[in-house]
Amino acid sequence: MTRKTIIGVMGPGEQATEHDLQNAYQLGYLIAQQGWILLTGGRNVGVMEAANQGAKAAQGLTVGILPGNDTSGVSAAVDIAIVTDMGNARNNINVLSSDVVIACGMGAGTASEIALAIKSNKPIILLNDDLNSQDFFQKIAPKNIFIAHSVDEAIALTQNILFNS
Repeated sequence: MTRKTIIGVMGPGEQATEHDLQNAYQLGYLIAQQGWILLTGGRNVGVMEAANQGAKAAQGLTVGILPGNDTSGVSAAVDIAIVTDMGNARNNINVLSSDVVIACGMGAGTASEIALAIKSNKPIILLNDDLNSQDFFQKIAPKNIFIAHSVDEAIALTQNILFNS
């Protein structure tokens, strides 16, 4: 039996924009349709919540890596909650457990996850409109950073990364 593919969707919580939330929901949905497992930070806010809701709408399997020492604040759409009691240090677990990281939107936590993914030589897809962050991360890791202008493009890039690695 082969190991299941895990796609990490990282993005802002409370600071997520409406556009981020729409993209995250669609990402979760399409990830589930591909038969991949969705991994997020697991909380019931922002990109995490939207991606998990999208995956559940397509009957997908969802994993949430929680920052606290219990499951309070977990998304109802998370099937498997991993309690870490690690706060933001859980970001490393998010990245290392993902075959591909998709950053949907941008915030400080998301930037830290992208940086950890770069250090771990993981492929990262940026799905945001922030040209400054795109330029910054592409300069640091030109071979590992991919820019997607739509959810469909992010999924196509993910397929390309998975099947060409």
